[in-house]
Amino acid sequence: MRKQESRGQGTSSDPWVPASAGTQERPKEGVRFAGYAALFDKQDRGGDIIRKGAFARAIAWWRGRGKTVPLLWQHRPDKPIGIIESLAEDERGLRVIGHVRADAPAEAAAMLKQGQVNGLSFGYRVAKADGRHPRVLKDLDLVEVSLVTFPMQPAARVHAVESTHTSSP
Repeated sequence: MRKQESRGQGTSSDPWVPASAGTQERPKEGVRFAGYAALFDKQDRGGDIIRKGAFARAIAWWRGRGKTVPLLWQHRPDKPIGIIESLAEDERGLRVIGHVRADAPAEAAAMLKQGQVNGLSFGYRVAKADGRHPRVLKDLDLVEVSLVTFPMQPAARVHAVESTHTSSP
């Protein structure tokens, strides 16, 4: 494994330390990334504000089934591109470590490595919210995480990227 880049937008801790919930074994080849798919208490472009704890039930649901949230390209269900290795809430937001498969569409891995696409987003259904505008999201059914060009929350970004590969014998 070779570290490619750290964009310095993450927490003060090592971005590659797995989050405490929803950890899955990673593939041997591809592109690995760490970042935030959502940030707490920040209004997004649509007027929603996510509260800490909004993902807790969904993370437990996925983990209880031994599965991980799908990783998609630009929210397209026909473009799964890898796995979410680790998913957890911390003080800042929904922290993810993901892995884009080596056999994913070429543009996904290349654009991630080059920093051309570094937005993160998520698909969801609202289980509990207060207010109308802004709407305060308190409990969400997490459906997917996506690498995107334009995230709904402008600061929801990848902050570290590395290429992974299997060593030759």
